[in-house]
Amino acid sequence: MSESVEPEVRHGRRRMIGRDPHDSHRVSSPLELLFDLTFAVAFGTAANELAHALAHEHVVPGVVAFCFATFGISWAWINFSWFASAYDTDDWIYRLTTMLQMVGVLVFALGIKPMFDSVTERKDTLDLDVMVWGYVMMRVAMVLQWWRAGSHDAVRRDVVRTYLVSILLAQVLWIGLALVDLPVGASFALLAIPFLVEVSGPVYAETRLAGTPWHAHHIAERYGLMVIIALGEGLIGTMASLNALAAGGLTWEIVLLAMAGTALTFGIWWSYFVVPAGQILHAHPERSFGFGYGHLLVFGSVVAVGAGLHGGATFLEHETHLSLVAIVLTVAIPVAVYLVVFYAGYSSLTRSFDRLHVLLLVGTAVVIAAALLMAAADVGLVWCLLVLSLAPWVTVVGYETTGFRHNAAVLENLPQ
Repeated sequence: MSESVEPEVRHGRRRMIGRDPHDSHRVSSPLELLFDLTFAVAFGTAANELAHALAHEHVVPGVVAFCFATFGISWAWINFSWFASAYDTDDWIYRLTTMLQMVGVLVFALGIKPMFDSVTERKDTLDLDVMVWGYVMMRVAMVLQWWRAGSHDAVRRDVVRTYLVSILLAQVLWIGLALVDLPVGASFALLAIPFLVEVSGPVYAETRLAGTPWHAHHIAERYGLMVIIALGEGLIGTMASLNALAAGGLTWEIVLLAMAGTALTFGIWWSYFVVPAGQILHAHPERSFGFGYGHLLVFGSVVAVGAGLHGGATFLEHETHLSLVAIVLTVAIPVAVYLVVFYAGYSSLTRSFDRLHVLLLVGTAVVIAAALLMAAADVGLVWCLLVLSLAPWVTVVGYETTGFRHNAAVLENLPQ
C-alpha cells in the first residue's frame, strides 16, 4: 500500500519516460508557477532599462538591446516549458535542476543592465559576460534534464540527442562571443549563428523525428500565464506614472491615468484569451512552431508596452528628453506590434481569414492615430493615453459582438 501512494506523497526519483499528451485536466504545476516568477524579474529589468534608454533619447540602441534581452529571456522560458510539458516528473532531481535554472535566470537578469549600457553608451565592445553566464547556467540545467530523459526514454533517444547537440553547440558559441571582445555591431551580427542553432534543433527534432509528448492544453495555458506575467509590466509602468502625479494627493488626472493603464492592460488580456489555442493545437500539433516561436514577439511587445508606460512617468517628472509625441509612440508602437502579431498569429494558427479582422485593424489604427494627433496638438499625456487604451478594445468589442461566430466555426471544423 505504501508503494502505491508514494508518487503522490513523496518526491522520490522517477523514470523520465514522457507524459501522456492526452492527460485530462493537465494544468500548470506549482513548480512551473514559481519558475515563472524569476522571468517576471527578468522582464521587469529589461522594461526598466528600455524606459531609461528611451528617456535619454537612446531610442534605436535601446530597442536593439531590449529585443536581444527579451529574446534570451523568452527563449529560455520556451525551452523549459515545452520540456516540462513532455517530461515533468516532479521528483527531487527535477525540482533541484529547475531551481538551478531559476538561479541562471536571475544571473541573466543581473547582466541586462551592463549589456544595455554597452549598447546605449556606444562602447567599443558588447558586454555580454554576465548575461551569457546566466544563460549558459540555465541551458546546462536543461542539458542535465535532456540527458536524463534520453537515459530513460529509449524510444526518443534520437530526439533527445538532437536537442542535446543543438543546446551544447549553441552554448559553446555563446561563450565564445562573450570571451572575445568584438565591436557591438559585429557581435550582434554573429549572434545570429547561435540563435539559428538554438532554433533549428527543436524544429528538426519535432518535425523530422518522432518529437516529444507535449500536451497541447498545458502548453496553451503555460503561454497564457507568461502573457499575464508580461502584462504585469503594464501595471508596474502605470504605477510608476501614478507615483509621478501623486505628490499633490488624489486628483482626477490620477484616476484617469489609472483607468488608462488598467484598460490598456485589460484590453490586451481580453483579446489574447479569445483564441482557443489549446483546442487548435490538440487537433493540429503541426502548427506548434508558429504558435510557440510567434510568442517571442508577443512577449516582447507586451513587456514593451509596460516600458512605454514607465516612460510616461519620466515625462510627467520632466526627466526625459523625448517630446510628448515620442512618449506616446513608445506605448503606441508596441501596442500596434502586439495587435498585428495577434491577428497574424490567429490566422496562422487557425488557417483561416476573416474580413472582419481587416476592419478591426483599421479601426485600431484610427484610435492609435487619434492619440498621436492629440499628442501633436499638445493635449495632456493622460488624455492621450486614455484614448490609446481603447486600441485593444476595438478587437474586444468586435469579437464579442460579431467575431465570436468565426471562432465558433473554426472550432466546429476541427477534426475530432
